[in-house]
Amino acid sequence: MPLLRIFFTGMFISFLGTLPLGTLNISAMQISVSDGVRPAFYFAIGALLVEMIYVRLSLVAMNWVIKQKRLLLILEWVTLLIIVALAVASFYAATQPDVHKNPILSNTVHRFWLGAFMSALNPVQIPFWFGWSSVLFTRNVLQPKESHFNAYIAGIGIGTLIGNSLFIFGGKLLVDKLNANQDLLQLIIGCVFAFTALLQFWKMISQKDAISSLKANDEGSKLPKI
Repeated sequence: MPLLRIFFTGMFISFLGTLPLGTLNISAMQISVSDGVRPAFYFAIGALLVEMIYVRLSLVAMNWVIKQKRLLLILEWVTLLIIVALAVASFYAATQPDVHKNPILSNTVHRFWLGAFMSALNPVQIPFWFGWSSVLFTRNVLQPKESHFNAYIAGIGIGTLIGNSLFIFGGKLLVDKLNANQDLLQLIIGCVFAFTALLQFWKMISQKDAISSLKANDEGSKLPKI
């Protein structure tokens, strides 16, 4: 069935896109280690729901999104600041004997809303899904139909959840392998956040960031006007 093909295509792309180390999946892993699996899944679900909204925008309102260059630029800088803050908080937790949790991720805000908020500030996923949707439209895998969009977005949500689950349960497994040494894990996660921040900053100053990617995708876009 075409809808099953679209569903599994969206799921496969989303799953692979979740695997590279990034702010959201590493945050989900850190929450799993410090607060437990359930809060980590709340975080992941909040993040993936916002991602699904972004995909919907990339399908029906991308012309409007492309014009919001100032907003995307602001989101990129805010995202960079958040990543830097997460790195600093992880290093702080690793070096303080009485602190074993990232104070930013382990706070009074419900993890669902925290995940939704952090995902909403992540503009990288906009050009990612805009590009893939363009490819799928070009190859006639995806068509401008409501049923196709629903199957596509549902597959994306499931794929993201599966990918994040690997990080959530992988974090627990890693702690067991490290003999429950959370300080060492916090140090490793802090290094990952620091590297991510440097990579994000380099992309922004070298014009290889989300805005530049969005411009490139728009120039070669085959998205239908719907």
